[in-house]
Amino acid sequence: MSLETLKQHIKKNIDISSSDLETITRYFKPKSIKKRDFLLNQGSIYKYEGFVLDGCFRVFTIDKKGNENTLYFAAKDWWLMDIDSFMNQTPSSLNIQALEDSEVLLIDRADKMMLYESFPIVEKLFRIMSQKALVAWQRRLIRNHCETAKERYHHFSTTYPNIASKLTDKQIASYLGITHEFLSKIKKQA
Repeated sequence: MSLETLKQHIKKNIDISSSDLETITRYFKPKSIKKRDFLLNQGSIYKYEGFVLDGCFRVFTIDKKGNENTLYFAAKDWWLMDIDSFMNQTPSSLNIQALEDSEVLLIDRADKMMLYESFPIVEKLFRIMSQKALVAWQRRLIRNHCETAKERYHHFSTTYPNIASKLTDKQIASYLGITHEFLSKIKKQA
């Protein structure tokens, strides 16, 4: 697995020297995840943050009634995380499952904290990425409160066509917060 994808991603977000980039990316370890395997199970402590090199993941929770609620999907060039469990070392409320054979780069908490101390530019990188993630979450929250299910489906399928094509209708419905049957009706109307 190549670190080149991660290096390009970092360089898009911050101005960094080649030597710092080489040193920082050495702390990310490659891992292959088979389709349907879990990188994180609800109730476990998340020990890594991940950068997706290839494949697709679903980040979801299972409520007390057994319903799956998808928070987001992560494909190539996306980050995988449960920030609460990772930072606070508490049991996770989330599951992270590979939807296809996937490749990720993982960094553990101790290495990330060491990089924060040794390379202030790393804090800047993760601050920028956190801000981008917060903007995306805010926009999704607004869409969930202000748009119809049909509008949310259209937004998802046109904004993320490469991800949408890899998903089952049940997974998309879980992400949109609607039933599988209602999604079928929406798709028939389109």
